[in-house]
Amino acid sequence: MLQEKIEINIYTDFASEKARAGRDILDRVLTSVEEEVRFTYKICSPQSDKEENWVRAKALLAADKQEKLGELHRMLSEKGTILTREALDEIIRNLNLDRERFHTDFSSDSLLKEMEANAVEAQKKGADIFPALTVNGRIYRGAWDEYALLEAIDRRGGYHVEMAIEKFFKWGASAAFALLIATIAGLLFVNIGFHELYEYVRHAPFGFIFGEYAFTLPLETWINDGLMALFFLLIGIEIKREVLYGELSDVKRAAMPILAAAGGMLVPAGIYLAVNFKGDGAHGWGVPMATDIAFTLGLMALLGDKVPVSLKVFVSALAVADDLGAIIVIAIFYGHGFHMEPFLAAALTLSVMAFLSYRKVYSITIYLLLGIVLWYFVFESGLHATLAGVLTAILIPSRRSGNLIGAATQAAVVFEYEIEYAKKQEEHVGIRHGSLRLLQKAVERLREPSYYLEHTLQNWVNFLILPLFAFFNTGILLAGSAFNLFDPVNIGIILALCLGKPLGIFGASWLASRAGIAQLSAEISWIQVLGAGCLAGVGFTMSIVVASTAFEGGILDAAKVSILLASFISAVLGLWALNSATRP
Repeated sequence: MLQEKIEINIYTDFASEKARAGRDILDRVLTSVEEEVRFTYKICSPQSDKEENWVRAKALLAADKQEKLGELHRMLSEKGTILTREALDEIIRNLNLDRERFHTDFSSDSLLKEMEANAVEAQKKGADIFPALTVNGRIYRGAWDEYALLEAIDRRGGYHVEMAIEKFFKWGASAAFALLIATIAGLLFVNIGFHELYEYVRHAPFGFIFGEYAFTLPLETWINDGLMALFFLLIGIEIKREVLYGELSDVKRAAMPILAAAGGMLVPAGIYLAVNFKGDGAHGWGVPMATDIAFTLGLMALLGDKVPVSLKVFVSALAVADDLGAIIVIAIFYGHGFHMEPFLAAALTLSVMAFLSYRKVYSITIYLLLGIVLWYFVFESGLHATLAGVLTAILIPSRRSGNLIGAATQAAVVFEYEIEYAKKQEEHVGIRHGSLRLLQKAVERLREPSYYLEHTLQNWVNFLILPLFAFFNTGILLAGSAFNLFDPVNIGIILALCLGKPLGIFGASWLASRAGIAQLSAEISWIQVLGAGCLAGVGFTMSIVVASTAFEGGILDAAKVSILLASFISAVLGLWALNSATRP
């Protein structure tokens, strides 16, 4: 037994036949837990102009005032029940309702307000299908199944843990928060006495051995070149989606974020080169060019409604274009040597993937397996191995989303056959494998192939791969380090990210607007563009990727400190500017 009462609210619209049928199912399912749980039925405004539906909803609410909602609902569920005046009087007699009180409540405007309030409340809870269920104020998104509901209301079960985790994942700043924690953890771990252990683990080699052939790499390389290829695969999918269907698909809409991204790359690179002209660190000009989209959007999420949606869309498109530019820079300028034979093997693998894409082979598994082969040959060729992720994303074929009506009809037919089959069995049986596979195919067809891959990768990348990358790349021993703030490499990175990014993005956007080439949304002010430009100076992930290929040893450690310092300054400036832009 539960130690305390559980509050369950059921939001429903009785104008909908489906909602009424769903209410019947929930009634039967919840029967076994009625003693442990307190239920409240909340009637929402009917999404229909038919008078019959409004009469039905008001009658149910009026009956609920006398605790007879369930009985009335069962009577109204009978076929042919039309709520005429005479029918209402008969219902009042059959249910032993106080007739005068019922008609007073039925005619009250407060019932309409209550239904509207219930509808608004349901929307805020996240209800998009009626009937909707909340358990202690949290929307229930599980199956309408007795055992699933019992797990949801049992405080000892894992459902509440799953809900808490899901809520964290959906928080806009969660990815940035995970990155920040991993960064701080890396710095603390090294500086509280575990530097030797950190370095040992970071450089520990492991890999594959087959006979006399061995392929082993340090852990840091597996993370930076191996796991980060999945990060680049995700970025490639996002870029492709934006180019085909999103903000970069239309020339007029794409002009402003693309030009802003170009300014946000060229100006920082120019500032860095000006500081490091003819110096030993000049080849690190690509370090301050990129924007960390996870941190940037995460920081904007902290401001909530103060940041207009159009600005978030603008920054997202800008970051995608920025990532594309950074990938091109990495591919051309930041490889390590060049070996022809593995390069030709990579080209052959790429050709096979392109042929399969041309022939409209939609199996994601094939492209992922070939992507692993491609990664190996790209790595051996001397090019940056993470490029294999981007190329794989580009070659996964796209197609139109499936027909919703067709998929729904197929699912209905499958369920009908399965229900008939289950009724003929003497014992409880689950859905047969063949039918389940048909349903899975119908659901998968509703979206293009890369959609499911993107959503599968998202949490793995945001909450495992990027934190691992941050932890093993920011463990810098600060005590006794010879970090010189005014070293050309360090001051170049800081000035380029903190000043170059906002100046480049703001300047390019302003010039494009003045020249009539592109136009900002009317919701976005120029102060907000400047604030977004400052946040784009948080170059964290991509900047460290480029720095790791451009530098080594003490210079690399100093560059990483500069990136962290510049990212912190940019975050503070950006949040202050965006917050100030919305003050009255």
